[in-house]
Amino acid sequence: MRYRLEYELYRLFAVVMRALPLETASQLSGMIWRWGAPFTRRHRRALEQISIAYPNLTNEERVLLASQMWETMGRVFAESFRLSEIMQSNRVTIENYDVVAARLQSCNGFIACSAHQGNWEVAAIGLMHLGIPAAGIYRQLKNPLVDALLREQRAPLYPNGLFPKVRSTALIATRYVKSGGALAVMADLRELTGIKVPFFGRPAASNPFPAMLAVTLDKPVFVAHVMREPNVHFHIRLEEVAVSRTGNREDDILVTTAAIQAIIEKNIRTRPGEWMWSHRRWSL
Repeated sequence: MRYRLEYELYRLFAVVMRALPLETASQLSGMIWRWGAPFTRRHRRALEQISIAYPNLTNEERVLLASQMWETMGRVFAESFRLSEIMQSNRVTIENYDVVAARLQSCNGFIACSAHQGNWEVAAIGLMHLGIPAAGIYRQLKNPLVDALLREQRAPLYPNGLFPKVRSTALIATRYVKSGGALAVMADLRELTGIKVPFFGRPAASNPFPAMLAVTLDKPVFVAHVMREPNVHFHIRLEEVAVSRTGNREDDILVTTAAIQAIIEKNIRTRPGEWMWSHRRWSL
């Protein structure tokens, strides 16, 4: 019954967000989340994690940063119902477009990492604007009804497939990249079975899969930084990761994973109010 209620509320919100102009919907949802989220447990976790990353901030500064984060998350939520509209518009720009397009199109398969910041779905839209169809891996929601709706919304951004993160996905994704495919992976979440590398000066269990693919298959890996601009516009900066290739597979995966997380951290520090601090990144 709880899943059904969540599903109906999700559908109702979708109707409202699709009826409004895109900029209005994004702003309204951002305001609602900024007001309501501080009453949740996730807000306390966000403040704790902000204090880990920025120990010198005052309490007022931490609260302000968390508020900015909640507004960003609210905007992303509203925009998730309008992904097709964003994809078909001129709302997404890519830094050094010609250079990036030439580099990616020269790859016979690659891994594109992104983080939960700005609007992470826009990273896949960037790949489509570059003429590169991608496949993606996503974490399923606990509510199967909402998960199915969200998957339906996201599927057009991943024409080569959107794979749930289950045990068999690793083999499917490996074969896909090996055959020359572009794989989009969220790389900023905690991975309990992952490897610990520095993240804001503290060991954090991180996803080694992008590095494992790069090292094992001798493929390049990139990190996309999606930045919000006024009026629901976005700017994407792509950075290639220095993949370690010493021949020691375990060490190379560790070093490359650390390099990926270092770039993500650098991007977060650029715009800390646009990253999802409420996710349990460290063991809190």
